Amino acid sequence: MLHTKIVDAKKEEIDITKAENFLSSSKFGAVICFVGTVRNLNENKKVTGITYDSKDSMVLKSFKEIYSETKTKLNIKDKTVFIEHVKGYVSVEEKSIIVGVACKHRDEAYKLSRYIIEEIKKRTPIWKKEHYNKKESEWLKGISIQQK
Repeated sequence: MLHTKIVDAKKEEIDITKAENFLSSSKFGAVICFVGTVRNLNENKKVTGITYDSKDSMVLKSFKEIYSETKTKLNIKDKTVFIEHVKGYVSVEEKSIIVGVACKHRDEAYKLSRYIIEEIKKRTPIWKKEHYNKKESEWLKGISIQQK
């Protein structure tokens, strides 16, 4: 089972309780929620926030592809996955992504969680514009839009 969503930061926040409720099941013995937040320093620059932008349909497609390939690449068939990522401006310490997983055993859950977040970072077209003190900002290197 899979839940994916791009959350509009102007309208709502990512909610870990929603992830926990979605992942809750008596058939699983391990639930892991990774929560990514905006940190205050990057490459010796004081960060005040990040604006995330994306091509939503491509992001959701990427999330689904990553989920689907875990069956063969990690040999984890029985699982539930929750992925939400913010689009828009997020301040320091606020949540930008939640990747939640539920599996029968903790070893599977740790592997699955780590695989999903690393693959999202590597290949999902989400762009970040960091904002700094004195109203400076810059787009960070990201994933290009290339159709397979």
